Amino acid sequence: MTRKPLAHILGGVRTPFCRQNTALTDLGNLALGTEVVGKLVERFKLQGEELGEVAFGAVLKHSRDFNLAREIALGSGLKPTTPGLTLQRACGTGFESAIVVANKIALGQIDAGIGGGSDSSSEVPLVLNRTLNARILAASRAKSMSERLAAFKGFRLKELKPSAPMVAEPRTGKSMGEHCEMMAKTWSISRSDQDRLALQSHQRAAAAYERGFYDPSVLNFRGLSRDNILRADTTLEKLSSLKPAFDKTSGHGTLTAGNSTPLTDGASAVLIASGDWASARGHAPLAALVDAEVAAVDFVGGEGLLMAPTVAVARLLSRLRLTLADFDLIEIHEAFAAQVLCTIAALESPGYCRDRLGLPAPIGRIEVEKINLVGGSLAIGHPFAATGGRMLIGAAQQLAERGQGRVLITACAAGGMGVAMVLER
Repeated sequence: MTRKPLAHILGGVRTPFCRQNTALTDLGNLALGTEVVGKLVERFKLQGEELGEVAFGAVLKHSRDFNLAREIALGSGLKPTTPGLTLQRACGTGFESAIVVANKIALGQIDAGIGGGSDSSSEVPLVLNRTLNARILAASRAKSMSERLAAFKGFRLKELKPSAPMVAEPRTGKSMGEHCEMMAKTWSISRSDQDRLALQSHQRAAAAYERGFYDPSVLNFRGLSRDNILRADTTLEKLSSLKPAFDKTSGHGTLTAGNSTPLTDGASAVLIASGDWASARGHAPLAALVDAEVAAVDFVGGEGLLMAPTVAVARLLSRLRLTLADFDLIEIHEAFAAQVLCTIAALESPGYCRDRLGLPAPIGRIEVEKINLVGGSLAIGHPFAATGGRMLIGAAQQLAERGQGRVLITACAAGGMGVAMVLER
């Protein structure tokens, strides 16, 4: 063991991840979250027990979900005195929920808790037109009928059109895909390499399903027992035939619908506990959560939006005195195939590691045979807040299968943020 772990991962469950506007289209964050936490409670026979925390979040969150984690805890079967913490760190939300629970356990504040996240890209929160919103508020403050009517003077039908959440960075106006196109050009990431990585993700996820790897964690829900994004029969020819999705005009766009994650619905939850709590209840941990690091980059100032995982990895490995060679498995969130390949290239680059990370030598080469061996987000999908739980469960299960080992997990997040975590067994 590298050092005393923060906490232990005992197990987890998730829904099948489904493409936007398909099988889970009518379920919001509360329903999805209650489903996975409730099933986790049932599986570990926690009905009526008080846990130290349910930390849960969503990225596309309705105002009605203002107390999401607490409502999920109340609907899960846990003792009603279990507190809930609602949080959000963009695509790192699921990871952050686990970090919060693990840190509280390490400090001795709690013995066990649940971390997780849900997101519905189908049930997006719509926002009133600003002008209409102002009219309604003015009418609500009015003290007479004439004042209420005056608030709607000049009303136009176009004011009824709501605004949907934009998958774009507020400070640049560019989507994550547009930012990733810029990164791909900076690092000379080819279209063919991206498509090969996407194909590999589908092939490995399909193989993992076929051998039953996902049976313990993926719920049979709404008639589905696997992710409906997964295409076991896709080919390099099919992927290479797709048109660019973000850079459609320059003639040099490389990101497509096939090598980028689709908008997805789903939820995941992970049970995290101290060793003593697990032992007292007869639970054998799958893996130990050793440490975690969160970082951010100045993407407005010119850094790549999705490069923060490189910073988080550098800091975490330095603190734990580990190298890439010390890891048996590496899980990298596949927001885009290009983003994964940019991360790999950066960690191998003497110049980047020296100039950006302040290191005397490259962090090192990541061996392809260690990356995402049971598939990644390109094949499985990416319900923003649920991906962290999915990756933690998958990494812990792989360690349990092997009986021992060490996993490095990394993920990028909107806003130029990134997370890195280390699991051991």
